[in-house]
Amino acid sequence: MSRPAGREPRRLTRWWRRRSLRTRLTVIAATAIAVSVFVAFQVASELMDWELRDTAEDQLRADSRVLAADAEHAGVAQVQLPPYPGSGRLVRVILPDGSTRTPVGQPALPPVSGHAWRVAQGASAALMESNDSDDDGYRIYTLRAGDGAVQVARVADDSPINRFGFGMLLIGLLCVVGGALVGRTVARAGLAPIDRLTAAAVRVAHTRVLDADIPDEGGGEIRRLIQSINDMLAALRDSRQAQRLLAEDAAHELKTPLTSLRLNVELLIRLDRRGTLDSALSAESRTRLLNDLGAQVAELSTLAAELTEVARGDVSDESTELLDLADVVVAAATRARSRVPDIEVALDVTSVWMSGRPAALQRAVLNLIDNAGKWSPADQPIQVRLRAEGASAVLEVDDAGPGIDAVDVPRVFDRFYRADSARALPGSGLGLSIVQRVVDAHAGRVTVARSARGGALLRIILPAAAPPARITRLTEGLDTVAR
Repeated sequence: MSRPAGREPRRLTRWWRRRSLRTRLTVIAATAIAVSVFVAFQVASELMDWELRDTAEDQLRADSRVLAADAEHAGVAQVQLPPYPGSGRLVRVILPDGSTRTPVGQPALPPVSGHAWRVAQGASAALMESNDSDDDGYRIYTLRAGDGAVQVARVADDSPINRFGFGMLLIGLLCVVGGALVGRTVARAGLAPIDRLTAAAVRVAHTRVLDADIPDEGGGEIRRLIQSINDMLAALRDSRQAQRLLAEDAAHELKTPLTSLRLNVELLIRLDRRGTLDSALSAESRTRLLNDLGAQVAELSTLAAELTEVARGDVSDESTELLDLADVVVAAATRARSRVPDIEVALDVTSVWMSGRPAALQRAVLNLIDNAGKWSPADQPIQVRLRAEGASAVLEVDDAGPGIDAVDVPRVFDRFYRADSARALPGSGLGLSIVQRVVDAHAGRVTVARSARGGALLRIILPAAAPPARITRLTEGLDTVAR
């Protein structure tokens, strides 16, 4: 049963991919040297063959001229032929009647060819031809002499080429072996930094210790690779440190509401078991206790949601879309009013389009309004303004509270940071840090200033975008109708 034609190449490709880089470099070096030796052998063989052929032909011409001079002087029928030396040169005289003369004891040459016979008849002066019909081929030179012709021949000897080829084969094998060894050595030396890099990465994976940087050695690509891995380790260290700090801060922030909640619940359970719940607590005390429990649960829920939001970092499944920031601000203000009915929000917004994540932006605006609601007096509304300034969308949340102290401004967006004056108020210290993260994710910036009413003025500046084409056409149509 025959195998598919493409299976063997795929198998060879899989085998090659499973080899180590060191083995690949060794095989490539040995193959390159083998190909170079083969090409050099072919070129050298051709050059040597041409040189030997030219030398033999020049010798045949010189010998034939000497023999032709003797034949013209004595006649082709009476010229004295040199005795056969036992090897090497062979001679023959072609007479006018077509017969030939050869020295005694000389091996027979191939029959006179038609071209050589025409030279003897005077059709041309000379002819160089080769005869490879026998096991030993001949190279024969025919030269017109008197009323006939003389021929000088030599056996076409390939032994020098064969000896040269054998020598080149041995040299090639030695070069391939040497190339493999050199390639192996070069690969080992060149990949030594990668081996050390691999060992360091394995050590980090086993020990989970990210503090030790990999030594920066080598140059070029190796150095850039080591620097990239060191940067990655530094990023992992920062991430682990941020996770540790987040866990510690979360545990610290959860401790107080959980402790208070546990004490209140234990008090209710203890009184209920004694059967003195109704007599020990008045209706007012029970109401106050239940309200405290509800507030603590709400605080825990808010803290858990904000911790989840912070832990997610910049990872979000929400896609970016073209949106009207005014719709986001109005939705956030509506949610703020529903969560705290006593809060009053005064909106002054204009349509500003941008590219962003609507849910994240709404959360950021809601956090700003919630933060302002903690400080603004009950009779003073929170002013929320949205306008376009050039290529930016500017959102301002203005409250009439005491404002933010100058010492607290640099840290107001830090996680879990709460000013001394805010520790008695509900909150986790994560709201403004979430605002900062959302604004950073949208390539914007957030600032803190003092408002004209004496309170805090938090300003968000985001890059605006052109409105959709249908909105532009509708606006132009309304302007036309108005005119």
